[in-house]
Formats: sequence, C-alpha cells, structure tokens
Amino acid sequence: MLQTPSGGAGSGTAARDSGLMSIGTVLNVLREEFPEVTISKIRFLEAEGLIEPQRTPSGYRKFSAGDVERLGHVLRMQRDHYLPLKVIREHLDAMERGEAVPLPVVGRQRAGEDAPEVQEGPTVARVRRAELLAAADVGDAELTEWESYGLLVPLADGSYDAEAVTVATLVAELGRFGIEPRHLRVMKAAADREAGLVDQVVAPLKRHRNPQTRALAEARTKELAALTMKLHAALVKTALGVRLP
Repeated sequence: MLQTPSGGAGSGTAARDSGLMSIGTVLNVLREEFPEVTISKIRFLEAEGLIEPQRTPSGYRKFSAGDVERLGHVLRMQRDHYLPLKVIREHLDAMERGEAVPLPVVGRQRAGEDAPEVQEGPTVARVRRAELLAAADVGDAELTEWESYGLLVPLADGSYDAEAVTVATLVAELGRFGIEPRHLRVMKAAADREAGLVDQVVAPLKRHRNPQTRALAEARTKELAALTMKLHAALVKTALGVRLP
C-alpha cells in the first residue's frame, strides 16, 4: 500500500483540503515507487476511467488517499503484469465489489518453454483520438494544427502512441508561454535526428534472429534514449546558463 509522505510542501496543502491532494502532490507520492510516472500519465488514466478524482469549483483535480492507492495498483499491474487497462479496470472494480478475483496473467509460458517477449497490451500502447484530447485537455482544432507540423502523427488505424499524451500536454503548456507549434518544428527535427542515431547503433542487433539478441536491442535502445535525453537536457541548461532540477 502506498504511504503518503508526512512532510513536504504538498502535505500541508492536502491537510488543509480535508485530506484531498492536488495532482502535483499525488505525483510526488507515486514517484517514490514509480519514478517514471508523469502528470500526463495520471490524466490519461483518469480519461480511461481508472480513477475519478473530485473537482473544485474552478476545475482543479483533488485526489483522495483511495484514489492514490488505486493509482498505485494500476501502475503496479502495468509494470509487473503488463495487463491492458481494460483488464485492470475490471479487476479493480470487482475487488471494490468485494469479489475474490484472481489477478489475470498475460503471456504466461508453459513449463519448459522460454519466457516470451514482454509486450504491453494494446490499450497501454495506444490511445484513441478522443482519449488523447481528454487526457491532454486540448481541442480537436489544436490537435489538427499540431499534426500539420508533425509534432504528433497518428498511426495507420488512426490511434496514437501512448507517449502522444505527454507530447500533447507539453505542447499545450509551452503554448501558454507564447511558443507556437511552428516554433517547435526545430525540436521535432532534432528529436528525429537523435532517434535516427540511436536506431543506427542498435540496427545490427535488431536484425538478429536470436530472440535474446533482439531483447538486448530493446534494452540498448532504452539505455541510449535515456543518455541522449540527459545530454540534450544538459546542453539546453548550459546554453541558457541556468540550473534546473
């Protein structure tokens, strides 16, 4: 069970709100166990119906301790069991009704077989257009404009990679500072070049027929992606002459 930190700036706010927490406080709580979780991810899970936080009259989300615990269960089942969100939602709803429901297992191998390659379910890996709009809290016209600049690209079936939620949210936040989508094309081009460099390094591993070698390619891709993102962030900080967390 997730435990809410006893200290910190967020805890005082939560206490004043009768135990309810802001989305920023929830993020800090969850990051103790899930360091990669983002506000966009929390909004996406809300759009998928996994949680239903309260809203203040001004529209701000307020989360209860039960909401945070439920989020922890969702993230844990995604991380440890690779379950689609629909399955997770049905499982948690059954638990709340008091039903003894065994945890579903996806991709369990038979005795004597090699462990299968781990893949996320389609609900985790992709989002529909309406879900993206809801999770990022943007309008259809804005999304269409961003697509025209290549910032977001739908897949062949019209859905989007789940990371599109993060991209859309960040583009919207930058827009509040007057940074328009056309200004972000240079960032998209730089990201494509960085991705191309990583792909060039791991391409020989990806072409290998050995499943273990292909798994190594995926792990190497993630490692190189993390390093390139850290380098990019450090270069931007250096160019601006600022210190950021």
